[in-house]
Amino acid sequence: MESGSFRLAKASQRIAKKFAARKPARQAPHMDSVETGGDTVFRVESWFSLIAVGLLALFNLGMIIDAIRKREWVWVGILLIFPGLGTLWYFFYIFRGPTATRGFELPGATDRRRIRELQAQIHHLDKAHHHSQLGDVYFQQGKLAKAEASYRAALARDPQDRDTRAHLGQCLLRLQRAAAARPLLESVVTEKPDHDYGHTMMALAETVTALGESANAILYWQHLTQSHTYPRAKVQLAELYAATNQPERARAELKEVLADDPHTPAYQRRRDRVWVQRARALARKLG
Repeated sequence: MESGSFRLAKASQRIAKKFAARKPARQAPHMDSVETGGDTVFRVESWFSLIAVGLLALFNLGMIIDAIRKREWVWVGILLIFPGLGTLWYFFYIFRGPTATRGFELPGATDRRRIRELQAQIHHLDKAHHHSQLGDVYFQQGKLAKAEASYRAALARDPQDRDTRAHLGQCLLRLQRAAAARPLLESVVTEKPDHDYGHTMMALAETVTALGESANAILYWQHLTQSHTYPRAKVQLAELYAATNQPERARAELKEVLADDPHTPAYQRRRDRVWVQRARALARKLG
């Protein structure tokens, strides 16, 4: 009886060993496939990570180069020390510039560093033209309330300054105060129709458009486009033509804008990008 029980136990042990040996053998292919799949996913994720890091590095390098060209040395330091967050901050705040005045720039270059210089000159000399120039810098930065204050300070010291009156009018227009902007712009255009290379008349045309006087606005735009090829003028004239059921005239203006765009300098294309986009959108709408 004991010998039979012993033999039965031994047989059970042998069967258990065989079963245990076979079970891993059956699972091995499945485990290998899981491990192989995991390695593949890991490698794909690694490649995507490398590509993303490379693109971010190139983007950061581009912003650094732009900052060096503009001599924005503080920003160069920020971009080097804080890549990523600093890069996005620079892109939206400096590279693209303010949205409030995009497409409505005043003629002439501006430099943010001029603020400190002008503030120092105002402190020591308090001249009208320094206040006016400071207003121009604020305007370009989209700080319209500060620009208005500077222009009004300039007019308090020299009420007849033509540039200050024109630029204050443009500032008020961007602040949605077209009625207040109109007399300032009209007085300058009456004295000198081509003031600021036509920019003042463009602002006046936009002002009367905002006041609902489309017919008067069309006359101003037509006068401008006879001597200037500004996309800002042509596109807004085309929009008024389209709004007054003159689609063929609108298409003609848009065609010129889109034909000229590829042949303009890079800096001008960046400045006029908003108008070219509006031209394409209206051209698609008109068919």
